[in-house]
Amino acid sequence: MPYLAEANRYDAIPYRRVGRSGLKLPAISLGLWQNFGGTDVFETGRAILRRAFDRGVTHFDLANNYGPPYGSAEENFGRWMEMDFRPYRDELIISSKAGYDMWPGPYGNFGTRKYLIASCDQSLKRMGLDYLDIFYHHRPDPETPLEETMGALDHIVRSGRALYVGISSYSPELTRQAYAILKEQGTPFIIHQPSYSMLNRWVEDGLLTTLGELGIGCIAFSPLAQGLLTRKYLEGVPSDSRAARERSFKPEMLSAANIERIRALTAIAEARGQSLAQMAIAWVLRRPEVTSALVGARTVAQLDDSLDALNRLDFSETELAEIDRHAGEGDIDLWRAQSRVESAG
Repeated sequence: MPYLAEANRYDAIPYRRVGRSGLKLPAISLGLWQNFGGTDVFETGRAILRRAFDRGVTHFDLANNYGPPYGSAEENFGRWMEMDFRPYRDELIISSKAGYDMWPGPYGNFGTRKYLIASCDQSLKRMGLDYLDIFYHHRPDPETPLEETMGALDHIVRSGRALYVGISSYSPELTRQAYAILKEQGTPFIIHQPSYSMLNRWVEDGLLTTLGELGIGCIAFSPLAQGLLTRKYLEGVPSDSRAARERSFKPEMLSAANIERIRALTAIAEARGQSLAQMAIAWVLRRPEVTSALVGARTVAQLDDSLDALNRLDFSETELAEIDRHAGEGDIDLWRAQSRVESAG
């Protein structure tokens, strides 16, 4: 049977403006970093995307090397587009990125013009798209001049490959430099994608303020700290969890201090009538600079639980103060080194 999206899909989810641009994103977006690659169950990923769109999630976020293997998440997404979502293309915001290791040799990584443009072309081909809505530089490059990297993003827009551009894991200082370059070129730089969660609060040390001043939107990835901000690890490591696979999730993240934080935060969430995951998403969205929380999902049930965070987004001052007592740095920021990179000049 052909897929027909729910008629009332736009009734139950808020859409928030991306900085001072004209674009809006759903308050919760779906990322395909994990669980949508070639080693995952194809029909499960398909069901998650269908459910997301049926509930009003219009933004799907990818990168060139999402998988495993590299490129397979985009290849799968291209198949789902052809099977289910082609009639809805103009209702979707589809993004991809380049900046990490993708192919062998000196031209398959970081931020050169050669790499970014070639990678964007490959992503479009894998997904069967004429254009991307947003194309990101995935991380700052300590060796390539920022003018070259930003010039490549400008070219990607002017050539029709993408409508908007963004950056990910850039420091406040480097974000200001990128903004100045792209503003002079007239490039629609509208969004920054940093990691942000109750156990990883680096963006509060200047980045969110910078984005607010510049009028750039923020989409926060890993608001659940790769699943750490759920109940799943309170009694050990489930065999089907991300921690058990030991790819991006490091065993030291399950420290005694973090488990104690999770127990305390779970109690606060339950008193609010939410799961810990729901409160963690709502907490990220409390900041006016944050346009959208970017979540992943291994099952449709996980996705539904995350989307139900939208049922309760308000916090009292007492709740926020209690959360702050336990929401400290948990030494889980895998991208810390990237956010400290300085411009090559």
